Amino acid sequence: MITEATRERFATEVAKYPAGQQRSAVMACLAIVQQEQGWISQDSEVEVAAYLGMPPIAVHEVTTFYNMYNQKPVGKFKLAVCTNLPCQLRGGGQAMEHLQGKLGIAMGDTTSDGLFTLQECECLGACGDAPVMLVNDRDMCSYMDNGKLDTLIDGLRTAEGKA
Repeated sequence: MITEATRERFATEVAKYPAGQQRSAVMACLAIVQQEQGWISQDSEVEVAAYLGMPPIAVHEVTTFYNMYNQKPVGKFKLAVCTNLPCQLRGGGQAMEHLQGKLGIAMGDTTSDGLFTLQECECLGACGDAPVMLVNDRDMCSYMDNGKLDTLIDGLRTAEGKA
């Protein structure tokens, strides 16, 4: 399941820590698995644990603690809407409702075409730009009113040829 190329990427991360402290690279190794596979299965957790010389439960604790790790397959575009208080006060709840209606799914679900997964997330540290959301754990979108949300979704669909 974990390829030799993946192991080489793991080694690069482990090398950043002092000898004997390879467990410190657990988050980076999990991020690599997710980049390559789209999510982190329990089998992947076991392989990461074996590579880092730690108990599988310790890796599972990291995977389940942080909401950035997908514990089940997600759509091509994971939309994580911040619903903490600052974003709520500036329309985060309405943004979530709008996306649920536009995509025809509930929070936590994936569209039938596998294109979008809608998630709720904790503070993204951009309260001044509220409401905010993160696309695929990398691209921050700010001031997400209904018009911007529609433009984003329609643009992603068009880019995938599913408009």
